[in-house]
Amino acid sequence: MTIWAISDPHLFFSTPDKNMNIFGPAWEGYTDKMEQHWKALIKKEDLVLIPGDISWAMHLEDALVDLRWIDSLPGTKVILRGNHDYWWSSNQKMAKVMPSTIHFIHNNAFLWKDVAIGGSRLWDSRSEYTFDGYVHFQENPKEKKKDENIDSEKIFLRELDRLKLSLSQMSASAKVRIALTHYPPISADLRPSRASAILEAYHIDYCIFGHLHNLKKGVSMFGEARGVRYYLTSCDYLDFTPIKILET
Repeated sequence: MTIWAISDPHLFFSTPDKNMNIFGPAWEGYTDKMEQHWKALIKKEDLVLIPGDISWAMHLEDALVDLRWIDSLPGTKVILRGNHDYWWSSNQKMAKVMPSTIHFIHNNAFLWKDVAIGGSRLWDSRSEYTFDGYVHFQENPKEKKKDENIDSEKIFLRELDRLKLSLSQMSASAKVRIALTHYPPISADLRPSRASAILEAYHIDYCIFGHLHNLKKGVSMFGEARGVRYYLTSCDYLDFTPIKILET
């Protein structure tokens, strides 16, 4: 069995007016490309981690169109909320309608075989890390104005608490411990951060994240630091091909 990851699909089956083609030629026909690569690599018994920005839908009932597309693909999937997943609802509502092959992380942990999975979305924290040249996808011009009024540090601290809460619920018997975050928990140079300190304290083996887009191809980013291996899995960075994390 193999564990794979791919992030930020920004699916728009439920919202055709938000086609990702506007972000450049790399996104033309990308869902077909991702489906083709997914089916060529991933088997029914595999696990796929998707840390955020899953659907452009605004409401859960609309996002189900996109979630069912993911459900139709091979493997068990674990999803995490991204900053554009406005459709994300309460755990109770999500559990009632979530397709059978999809599990979600929100203030909880998930055990698959002997692999424990937890995490939290995190948030932008420029004091924590910086990245040059990446694109932040904005749904509309109002979003930028709204972001300027957000107390980012307050949200970031809340997300750190959620990260601790989730990781504390991981099974003690798990042989592999994986954390999902949407925002990067660390800079590409791997210098220590408040989020990385938490991952290290909970003995996380792998941290999977996305959020960063339009980065240079072929440039090595992230890696292993202080016992944690960090994977950037934004789908355009991976050319819409799931990346293998490990075989169990």
